[in-house]
Amino acid sequence: MGATVAALTADDIAPARRRQLLTRLVGQARARGITDLFKPRAAARWMTDTVAEVAPHVPIRDLATLRRHFPGLDDEALADRLVRNASRATAGVGAAGGGVAAVEWAVTPTLLSAPVLLAAETVAVVAIELKLIGELHEVHRVPLPAGGTGRAVALVQSWATQRGINPMMPGVGVSAVLGTAARRELRDSLMRRFGRNLTTLGPFLTGAAVAGYLNRRATRALGEQLRKDLRRTARALPEAPS
Repeated sequence: MGATVAALTADDIAPARRRQLLTRLVGQARARGITDLFKPRAAARWMTDTVAEVAPHVPIRDLATLRRHFPGLDDEALADRLVRNASRATAGVGAAGGGVAAVEWAVTPTLLSAPVLLAAETVAVVAIELKLIGELHEVHRVPLPAGGTGRAVALVQSWATQRGINPMMPGVGVSAVLGTAARRELRDSLMRRFGRNLTTLGPFLTGAAVAGYLNRRATRALGEQLRKDLRRTARALPEAPS
């Protein structure tokens, strides 16, 4: 599942490939015996656990790699490009989910899998936004915690609060697992996103269009909010020794 989600975070994926990956993610969720996602509490628990599981697998490019991939861009232009690409990617997931849902509307028995599709789409969108968060931290030179688990927890908390990571704050990079309060915050944020993704189930391809638009708007808003926060954090950091 981590590999599938990581593949969905890539900048440029053909629509057919994105739909294929999302369908695979739905299949992987079903393979785990998920049957009660019609219950909001069960859906929230599954999404929270799954985001925590896949977060360490989200590929974050360091600043040097980003500069190789996007040559000639200064920091602001690079951040603009990252937000734009992530917004397009989450819009693409919404469109792909709408396409899968259109098939399920046509084949009535498979409507029972609709909650699994929504949960899978939500996890995919969050993973793309976690990648954006990590790479915006790189561009603004606000260091992420070292180590896979610490970094993943910090990214998830940043996503849930829509705030940048403050490396000067004691306790950043929280140890092994999300604490109770952090999990509650993540769960509540996921349920808000899950609710927006209900538009995926609109009849035929209208769901795809609306879901794509809402995902793009939400990701762009997250990116802009985070950039403002990271600019303030970066100004407060001590100058690196020359």
